[in-house]
Amino acid sequence: MIIIKEVIVIGGGLAGCEAAYQIAKRGIKVKLYEMKPKKFSPAHSNSNLAEIVCSNSFKSNSITNACGLLKEELRILDSLLIKIADENSVPAGQALAVDREKFSQAVTEKIKQMENIELIHEEITKIPEDSIVIIATGPLTSDKLAEEIAKITEQDKLYFYDAAAPIVEKESINMGIAFWGDRYGKGDSNYINLPMNKEEYLKFYNELIKAEIVTLHEFEKKEIFEGCMPIEIMAKRGEDTLRYGPLKPVGFTDPRTGERPYAIVQLRQDNKEGTLFNMVGFQTNLKFGEQKRVFSLIPGLENAEFIKYGVMHRNTYINSTVLLDNTYNLKKNNNIFFAGQISGVEGYVESISSGMVAGINAANMINGKEKMIFPAETVIGSLANYISTENKKFQPMNANFGILPELPEKVKDKKLKYEKLANRAIANIKSRI
Repeated sequence: MIIIKEVIVIGGGLAGCEAAYQIAKRGIKVKLYEMKPKKFSPAHSNSNLAEIVCSNSFKSNSITNACGLLKEELRILDSLLIKIADENSVPAGQALAVDREKFSQAVTEKIKQMENIELIHEEITKIPEDSIVIIATGPLTSDKLAEEIAKITEQDKLYFYDAAAPIVEKESINMGIAFWGDRYGKGDSNYINLPMNKEEYLKFYNELIKAEIVTLHEFEKKEIFEGCMPIEIMAKRGEDTLRYGPLKPVGFTDPRTGERPYAIVQLRQDNKEGTLFNMVGFQTNLKFGEQKRVFSLIPGLENAEFIKYGVMHRNTYINSTVLLDNTYNLKKNNNIFFAGQISGVEGYVESISSGMVAGINAANMINGKEKMIFPAETVIGSLANYISTENKKFQPMNANFGILPELPEKVKDKKLKYEKLANRAIANIKSRI
């Protein structure tokens, strides 16, 4: 019998560094592999660990914001990355934004100082079979390692060119306009439908074709649109293109008028609890602010809470909903964990959260302790549950209140509701210390 006394962490990004820290502070040796500076992905340029590629914002610090609550949960549990982010913050109102150079430098220095962590600058192309391994290689995993991951997960392909539609909170949909139903009355009426008359459609259409889009990286442009056309590109092909595509109104009657709508937008349930709905056919490359502005013109979405905006970019992630449990552990091989965006979470703080959970449980495994499963009432736990609950329409998820269990009582005031959800989550986290 082989006794495993160390953990191998592959990837020195946000999730990998948090995982390494959580393991090392529990007295277990870690080999942290990072291929930089010997090899860089197309999006990376800094030789330090925990490089922040896009925005320098870690989003809101308020606990009435789900990402702010997640940060507070992580602070309570001694997250290294959040602590260093706090220490290297720059003015950003209620948000936590960091000096990206100082942040990654401070993380690198701390990891190098820890006696239980050995930092190895090499590219891993084969996953060790006789060790506990945390794979935290991010959305731009190298080709060779992606092939290896495909083998162990028995998936043919890991490279996804994300074409994700926006997701809205059900409570924020105006059901005075929207109605339940399926085309021609067939099916189980699981779709929420948003009817539009000609004037409403043309107003939406004209703003859609003028809206600002995100500039793609050069390495994404060649393949990004092959499998799925962004709605704004489709719209530019002609005024009626959408009405013969994703906004086709045939088979529907607007209950308010008794007539067929000029166009119709459909929303499909996105989570088991039925609190989140995605916009069918609305894969988009619009800037987030533009999505909020333009899609709020759709009748019924005028006050919509967008839990997740649409994205179109190169991403690598596993089908975690069937592969992982709620500790980010691979079901078919308990020696392997995944963390970060490859596991199906989206965002800086969410990646840190997954690294913490994977790290704690890898350490528990070596120490002969039971797995630490975080309550669904916490953002840490709800994210872990979301990515490990079977979902045929799965797409990476960020922190939001829509994936937390409802409160036992109905609270109409949104701020008060979020405060109650936050207080419940914090109490649950403190009970874990």
